[in-house]
Amino acid sequence: MGDMTTQRRDPPQGVTFEEVWAMFQENVRQQEEAKRLLKEISVETGRLLEKMSVETDRLLEKMSMEADRLLEKMGAEPDWRMQDIDLRMQETDRKIEKFFGRMGDVIEHLMSPKLHEKFKAMNFVFNRISRDVEIWDYNQRGLASVDILFENDEYALAVEVNIHLTTEDVNDHLRLMEMLRRTADERDDRRKYLGAVAGSVVTRSAADYALKSGFYVIIPSEETVDIEAPKDSNLRIW
Repeated sequence: MGDMTTQRRDPPQGVTFEEVWAMFQENVRQQEEAKRLLKEISVETGRLLEKMSVETDRLLEKMSMEADRLLEKMGAEPDWRMQDIDLRMQETDRKIEKFFGRMGDVIEHLMSPKLHEKFKAMNFVFNRISRDVEIWDYNQRGLASVDILFENDEYALAVEVNIHLTTEDVNDHLRLMEMLRRTADERDDRRKYLGAVAGSVVTRSAADYALKSGFYVIIPSEETVDIEAPKDSNLRIW
């Protein structure tokens, strides 16, 4: 067997070693950015599937109860009964299909520059926006996650995103804010923490409850977003 030799390839004429090295580093950076984006897409997909599963179970349970009621009431008319159930199943499929679109719309609006401008008009200038921020303890145990986190050197605003905002969602976010304050203290993070809730569907009662709880309420509106601020006496800072 002959000796193995390594061929050296010189850079093309007119290209310095520093330029080749810079191109190599840029290629590595692009690969890392691609990996990060793929990870974000994977996390977001998992979260959407989980929420879709909950919404699907609720709709199917409601449909099943309605079907049982119809079966009991209309026992002598099987054809009409089955047609009615089929229509209700089609409606369930339509609602599930709309779920992904509505969730995507909410996220898109919340990450848009328009929301940043809205907060700027309220004297909040955030220079960092992050999604799906994981909260860990010192034992590396996952405690919770923040859907969207707006930050600057003075404030951190944690946003909880829901398709249909409920008072229970508001209560969940109150508990999350307490956890954020505790973990921030452990890290000697002295910034002021604020909370906000958002939803594609926000009833007046849910919005009022969130405002009284000290949260900002964010509602996507066509091509922009609306932000309702709590009264100064209600605003909570953690």
